[in-house]
Amino acid sequence: MLSGPRSTFVRMAVLALLWGSGFLWIKLALEGGFSPLHLTIVRCALGAAVLLVLARSAGQRMPRDRRVWGHLVVAALFCNALPFFLFGLGEQTVDSGVAGVLNATTPLWSVAIGLMLRTERRLGPVRLTGLLLGFAGTLLIFAPWQQTGLASWGALALLAAAVSYAVAFAYMARHLVARDSAPLALSAAQLLTATGLTTLALPTAPGGGSSPTLTGIVAVVVLGTLGTGITFHLNSRLIADEGPTTAATVGYLLPVVSVTLGALVLDEAIGPRVIAGMAVVLAGVALKRGTAYGLGSAMNAARRLSSDRTSAQQ
Repeated sequence: MLSGPRSTFVRMAVLALLWGSGFLWIKLALEGGFSPLHLTIVRCALGAAVLLVLARSAGQRMPRDRRVWGHLVVAALFCNALPFFLFGLGEQTVDSGVAGVLNATTPLWSVAIGLMLRTERRLGPVRLTGLLLGFAGTLLIFAPWQQTGLASWGALALLAAAVSYAVAFAYMARHLVARDSAPLALSAAQLLTATGLTTLALPTAPGGGSSPTLTGIVAVVVLGTLGTGITFHLNSRLIADEGPTTAATVGYLLPVVSVTLGALVLDEAIGPRVIAGMAVVLAGVALKRGTAYGLGSAMNAARRLSSDRTSAQQ
């Protein structure tokens, strides 16, 4: 078995691949006949099933406190049901690679929300520069001054999903993360709650759609089991073994994975403006964290993206 730094690198690489490929599976599921709502329901249900099996294997039990379940309803809405649906909605008109880039703005929205709620400490010059850089990169990606920009309802839905994640993380940090409870069972309960919430919205789903294709079904199964259930387990292990800082650096790799897979598998064309915007966003996130290691990761990610895109077009 691998151990030490090499083991950490393998875990991070696998986690980045599974998470980053989620945007590809969403696109394939949508093209395979799934609506955003049905995609969200099946994804949550499969992820919950995986986590329930893992929780049972670890001897963890579901929470019994009513207050915990009340908090889980809010967390499930903003961390699972709403963003999962918005990603499906957004990728109907926006490439999977761009979806991964916009998802990288989540830490920036977290700081902005923290400042508004006064739960975030005062920003220093470096973190403030990172925040401004991040939003400047987002503006560069959207390019509202161009008719070919991404200022569409699909891109706005993707950005709203990132904001929803930020709201969820702030809420969960205050009401759920600090609780002394079984993490696998708690997450399984959260995804079960998200499944229930999205199922309640089924009467609003448009009818008369085509039957899902085999590709669409496979994409949803992979997204639910690997991209939702297994990734949580791997991330929890990485946090426990290496700490939250190491685990957080995986986020820098997600846009690289999503853009590269979009170009290689779906022939998505990502222009220089979007690549430049992604580099600025990642540099802003790194500066917001105030770590030189994060900044170096962002720059390396941008260089790798440019190289991968060139290879994909050849």
